[in-house]
Amino acid sequence: MGDDNGKDGGVAGWVTDPGDLLRVGPGFDLAGVDRAATPGWDGDSDTADAFRDGRGDLLSEMQERLYANGRTGGTRSVLLVVQGLDTAGKGGIIRHVAGMMDPQGLAIRSFGVPTPEERRHHYLWRIRRALPTPGKIGVFDRSHYEDVLVVRVEKLAEVDWARRFREINAFEKKVAESGTVIVKVALMVSREEQGLRLMERLDRPDKHWKFNPGDVDTRARWDDYQAAYQDMLVHTSTGWAPWYVIPADRKWYARLAVTELLTQALASLELEWPKVRWQVETQRRRLAATMRPETLAKAAEEAGEKVPEVHEEIAEHAEDVRAVNELADVDPTPAEDRPDAVAADEETSPGAKKKKKGKKSKKK
Repeated sequence: MGDDNGKDGGVAGWVTDPGDLLRVGPGFDLAGVDRAATPGWDGDSDTADAFRDGRGDLLSEMQERLYANGRTGGTRSVLLVVQGLDTAGKGGIIRHVAGMMDPQGLAIRSFGVPTPEERRHHYLWRIRRALPTPGKIGVFDRSHYEDVLVVRVEKLAEVDWARRFREINAFEKKVAESGTVIVKVALMVSREEQGLRLMERLDRPDKHWKFNPGDVDTRARWDDYQAAYQDMLVHTSTGWAPWYVIPADRKWYARLAVTELLTQALASLELEWPKVRWQVETQRRRLAATMRPETLAKAAEEAGEKVPEVHEEIAEHAEDVRAVNELADVDPTPAEDRPDAVAADEETSPGAKKKKKGKKSKKK
């Protein structure tokens, strides 16, 4: 397998917003992407893992707030789209990034070869049915983009590709307008590293089940797939649903980068705990009437110990969100209140970043 270590030494942290460095914009050239690079990160794989663990705690609470808001009438959700060739690390992203959050707040879908029922419908039919509901984080392992990648390279249908790109952009625009923050990541592994990972699957009995003979056929069309990815990325990276190209030869970096992008997406929502419509004190009196005096005393004692901790945790969470948004330079104005909530292709996405140059992060 390829080397999975990062740079030696250094203080771990993002020295530049990875969203700026990885986002597909004008003039993007996939051929120029160093698949073994670690853009924006100052540290090695060990420090990256430690940093990501910390982000996991933040992700978990932000996800819980999102879920709570969805249960109480909120309309926001997040969709993470993960694309990449075989062995690029899509499964690892699901396990190591989505795995840091509560499964009940996730909606994970994998899109393979369409079923007979799916083939009877428009190609976006199965995608619409899988979109996250309010309060959920949806994760797509492959997606509707298979219909401009595999379908194109394997010549499975006669398609006007420019028209299909416009159709996808319009579809994603409606999804974003409905309250979903869309984060699309393309994991880009080098041809050499892909060969090493496929060979490992053949060398190890515990990996044989992951090997598909068709993967070698796909690999033989490497250049065609790279060209299809290039065309897809530049035509479907929009203001409301940008693409981020992740160098994926170093698995630890890919997981770190996707974790940060998802953290930024959730932090941009700046969600508070939902307000209840009933009166707390009224319900407290009703509940107290059903409890024995000694039980009430115990509850008061526990509240005296726990409530100050909760207020402190809420304040710390607000500071953590502020720090994430500062690195990403997020406009704190709610997306629905901004005139640029649905921006032109060259603009930034809802939740959205202002234009800037390499802002330094605060090191903790």
